[in-house]
Amino acid sequence: MKVLFEETDLEELIKTGTNHGKYKVFARDKKFTQKLADIYNTMSSVEKANDLAQFSFLHYEKLKHIDLNSVRVFNNRVERLLFRETEEGFIITLIELDNTHYGKGK
Repeated sequence: MKVLFEETDLEELIKTGTNHGKYKVFARDKKFTQKLADIYNTMSSVEKANDLAQFSFLHYEKLKHIDLNSVRVFNNRVERLLFRETEEGFIITLIELDNTHYGKGK
């Protein structure tokens, strides 16, 4: 599946592991940027979003309340990559930091 990006800063971070704009804090964490690249490659290899469910490490879920899909970047961390599925491919919209997700900070 073709993977597109909603913003250039996010594309730069995921494709190159660097960013001097909005995601420069993330770019400092090389394990995190490598994991983003792995997720990008996995997303590129499937034909539809539901196929991501076969990769248990992604913890794929369809978010009904905001009409997006989500994959977790790391286990035991709060970052999630949000994207939507279109006929052209996946469009990655943002990296979400939600400290209350996964039962943390309630």
